[in-house]
Amino acid sequence: MDQHVDKLGWNQARGEASLSDVHRTIAVRQSGSAWRRGAAFVGPGYLVAVGYMDPGNWATSLAGGSKFGYTLLVVALVSNMMAIVLQSLCARLAVASGRDLAQACRDAFPKPVAYALWVLAEIAIIATDIAEIVGTAIGLNLIFGIPLELGVTITALDVFLILYLQKLGFRWVEALIITLLGVIAVCFAVQIALADPNWSEVIRGFAPTTEILTNPEMLYLALGILGATVMPHNLYLHSGIVQTRSYGESLQEKREALKFATIDSTVALMFALLINASILILAAATFNVTGQTEVAELGEAHSLLAPLLGLAIAPTLFGIALVCCGINSTVTATLAGQIVMEGFLNIKLAPWMRRLITRAVAIVPAAIVTIWYGESGTGQLLILTQVVLSLQLSFAVFPLVMFTADKAKMGALVAPRWLIVLAASVAVVIAALNAKLLIDFLAG
Repeated sequence: MDQHVDKLGWNQARGEASLSDVHRTIAVRQSGSAWRRGAAFVGPGYLVAVGYMDPGNWATSLAGGSKFGYTLLVVALVSNMMAIVLQSLCARLAVASGRDLAQACRDAFPKPVAYALWVLAEIAIIATDIAEIVGTAIGLNLIFGIPLELGVTITALDVFLILYLQKLGFRWVEALIITLLGVIAVCFAVQIALADPNWSEVIRGFAPTTEILTNPEMLYLALGILGATVMPHNLYLHSGIVQTRSYGESLQEKREALKFATIDSTVALMFALLINASILILAAATFNVTGQTEVAELGEAHSLLAPLLGLAIAPTLFGIALVCCGINSTVTATLAGQIVMEGFLNIKLAPWMRRLITRAVAIVPAAIVTIWYGESGTGQLLILTQVVLSLQLSFAVFPLVMFTADKAKMGALVAPRWLIVLAASVAVVIAALNAKLLIDFLAG
């Protein structure tokens, strides 16, 4: 089947499998109930969901909630729906072609184009890593008083954690991520219970309003939330880690794999929406109602929570959630870095060596920039990383939509026309929003 696809639609045959040391290592039952078979596919979606609630997203959600209350909840909802569409295409590309997005770009485009896309993808992963490193370092500083520079160094150790867990099996990586997501959810559940938001206003916040378009300041923050939610590295990541499942080669097995992988990512992204909405609701219920409308720095939000909520535990929970988010994000960004470098360059090195190299490519510039900016500049640094990510996003989204719409490349699993129209619309909207973000950023 795969060789047939190669001859039809791709310029060259598929190279070494994505994440070869864990490729097809998770068994999928061929018998039993659909629930039991579907359970084998639970995991990759949660690794992807991590990128939708990274520290960069925290900054935009805090700013939106403190300044405009619950109004921008609808933006979080819309951006999440866009993410669900794009991530479903990632699963489709992986299952239909056996390629991740990086491999697909290498196999479909001329070498100069593929290398240019590789450089852009690496820049996106460096920008992602900066946001994760900053978030984790701030969290460690808030809870334990660890200086920012030392916190940055500590975050680099996550590569050894990944090496150890992957030696045990990819399910252990997923278990770590899902456990930390559970801790984040509990932290926010407690904080929101303490904040006691106005639930009727929360529900109204999910309804569209023309004020978002007519108020320039609100529009800017809305664009920030939308433009920073879908992360380029997630598209590469998802198309790689779906292939850790041993789902078979027949069309029927691939159709079932695609169905379960799509359900997994959709449910996980709804969980990500819950966390993002919680950050915005917390900011609205604590800062906005007390007139603190300019809160955007993570450290500032942490210090204000105790007096506003009346409990010393509130800022600690905020810090714990931030550290968990940062650890999760750096783990998934490391995996994405490996997928991008292996996929575009088709390098053949020992897995531990590849992981160290891909980690160094991302973390060394990230650490230098973080230390250079220092503690006072972390807010500006987070905003800058989101702008860089926004600029790079279209270079991942448009190839993804092109490949999944191409019957020669996808065979019987080509995306239906309605899905392609929807995904193309999302791609155009994202490109337009990112252009607007860039113009605003350059105009200061």
